Amino acid sequence: MTLFFNFPEKNKSASETYEDFLLENRAKINQYLNKALWFCVLTGPAIALGVATGVFKDVSYLACLNITVFVVILTLSHILAIKNNPQSDFTSVYALFILDILLFYLAYSHVYLRLTWFLVPLLSLLFCSYRVYFISLIINYGTMLMTTWVTAPFYASHRADYNSVMKYFFNVISGNTIEMFIMLIAGFAILKTTHRYLREQFDMYNTMKEREQQAADSVNTLSSMAGIYDRVNLLNFRNMTEHSLSDIDTEQATLNINGFDHTSMVMGMRKQVAPEQLDSFWEFTNLTTLRERLLEKKSISAEFINIVSGWFRAQYITVEKNEDGIPITIIFTVQNIEKDKQKEEKLIRIAMTDELTRLYNRRSYDDDIAIYRENGLDEDFILLSADVNGLKITNDTKGHAAGDELIKGAADCLQKTIGSSGKVYRTGGDEFIAIIHMDDYKNLMENIVINTRTWHGAYSDSLSISIGFASHKEFPAASVDELERISDSRMYENKQAYYRQTGHDRRKK
Repeated sequence: MTLFFNFPEKNKSASETYEDFLLENRAKINQYLNKALWFCVLTGPAIALGVATGVFKDVSYLACLNITVFVVILTLSHILAIKNNPQSDFTSVYALFILDILLFYLAYSHVYLRLTWFLVPLLSLLFCSYRVYFISLIINYGTMLMTTWVTAPFYASHRADYNSVMKYFFNVISGNTIEMFIMLIAGFAILKTTHRYLREQFDMYNTMKEREQQAADSVNTLSSMAGIYDRVNLLNFRNMTEHSLSDIDTEQATLNINGFDHTSMVMGMRKQVAPEQLDSFWEFTNLTTLRERLLEKKSISAEFINIVSGWFRAQYITVEKNEDGIPITIIFTVQNIEKDKQKEEKLIRIAMTDELTRLYNRRSYDDDIAIYRENGLDEDFILLSADVNGLKITNDTKGHAAGDELIKGAADCLQKTIGSSGKVYRTGGDEFIAIIHMDDYKNLMENIVINTRTWHGAYSDSLSISIGFASHKEFPAASVDELERISDSRMYENKQAYYRQTGHDRRKK
């Protein structure tokens, strides 16, 4: 027996219920049965051919014509039923009822095909409906009972082994009843088995459809990722392959952890990684430790410098894990972040820079000096403390714009003199500190004095700075904080000497 079952099309929702699936297939089966009914139209001409050849001696040509007309009318009415409600029980049972009526008329016309009675209940199993099956079985048995009763006189008269019509009737109907009962049990078992099988197949189909949808979503996501990232590679540890998702022309490569520890993509990138970062890049992209590092993590990333295009971020993203939680499908992405790094550095500069003088600020000094507290001092370490002389007098007599001019002038002189030998910080209103690396600061002190004497501004013609130095060579046992106090003390001594020489009292106008 051939089953005509159509699973949902791919563009239909995988969440379709099993009952909806059966209804859709019922409509399909009704269409198939209607086509079969049209073939039954040929029954009349086929019987007529049998009459002409002497096969059916008791059948008339009129009966053949009536069969043909009868089947055409009923088949057309079944088409109307399909158009009106192709999934209804009535439409399904009606097609089977037409076959029962056809069998009745064939028997009435003395064309008796006994085995065909059991074809109708067998066909009803195609609908996978207990209701349709039992209704068709009852109608079929009733039609067979009526047909046997109507045709009993004719066939009993042609049988020498029956002396009465009733004896023939009961004998035939008894055998048919037993066979129908067997058909009832067997059909029920077949229907139950079919339902179980179809439900399993339906659930399996929906599961596959959901996985296909997930795979399609993953592909769409990966395609989107391929547009965001400069490179996107899929590492499949199930079949040990590497495939580029951003370059469709790239051939699939094999992951051979025993042969080499890195993918072909990484091997190509290695040539452009900054030499000082190569070891860390090589460690980050090592395949032998990759899955272990991804355990309990969705992704890991690191940033490196490409000697051609600047900063880039390499990232491994877990896509799928096995039953033990070990990643088996991993995405490797590479994204250029040079512009982001430039923005980040700009923000850092803003956060660590004094707005007025463009020197480093107090926060930057605290961060840098903390490194020396932790790691110790270099042999050529020097601290400079500086303070602008006469700033209060200038602010009070010429205004704060003139005072700001002196502060910026002092910053320029310090920065110009120290240059690449150190870093200059503005740590207060007119207070400056510099971390310097050089053997001797005496020449530096003289150059600062020279640069301040040659300075001229729009509000003031002169600039004076008090300076104090403290070096690690002078005080090898002193900590960085002690050197800072020493340089501050020397600066204030220098400032007191300035006011004594000039005769100015900085506390008064």
